[in-house]
Amino acid sequence: MSTVTLFRPVGAAELALIAESDWRAFPPRLPDQPIFYPVMNANYAEQIARDWNSKHEPSGLGHVLAFDLPDDVTNRWPVQIAGGRVHEELWVPAEELGAFNQMIVGPIRLIATYRDGARVEEAQ
Repeated sequence: MSTVTLFRPVGAAELALIAESDWRAFPPRLPDQPIFYPVMNANYAEQIARDWNSKHEPSGLGHVLAFDLPDDVTNRWPVQIAGGRVHEELWVPAEELGAFNQMIVGPIRLIATYRDGARVEEAQ
């Protein structure tokens, strides 16, 4: 099976929930979050973790996660452009997150951490 790597910028609370799942699933969305949107490239995920999460999260931390899915995932949830061409996201309706999680191949991986806008840690 061919896979594609997607990325997800998260704060400390979401990271803790993912760790509780043994790095196998993303937590359910909150009622005011109708879409789960992983991003298609590491640069965009790092931009969000660095410029938003690490500066607005109570912990002052932003993390970048990477994970693999079958490469035909974009047939089920088409890629959306949220700004410039580098800002590609996969929009997964919240009610389909369980099916999305079941498609994850292998563990979710922590690849970078930012504190107050600066990279502080490499992948484990």
